[in-house]
Amino acid sequence: MTERVEDLTVSYMDDGIETVKELDKVVLSKGSWTTILFRYQDWDRAKAVYGPEKYTIRRYQKRGGEYRQQSKFNISSRAQAEALIKALAAWLEPPGDSRKD
Repeated sequence: MTERVEDLTVSYMDDGIETVKELDKVVLSKGSWTTILFRYQDWDRAKAVYGPEKYTIRRYQKRGGEYRQQSKFNISSRAQAEALIKALAAWLEPPGDSRKD
């Protein structure tokens, strides 16, 4: 089990192959509940290469000194990531700014 936020990862090894390769992560919140955005790639066994970049948001709860994953949301494509960014940017515009929908 993991005791430090910095050690949380989506990397995964299977039979000596890193089948999930973590490329980056951003800690969105820290504490007894921690949220992390990960950028990663899955290993394609058939082609023997890593696939396109993917993104996942993971939520962890710290209990008994250890972090345990409680939930996750996988962003399924670059298009979905861009739509998420666009929606958040629109919602975060200061009041009074004209918004184009």
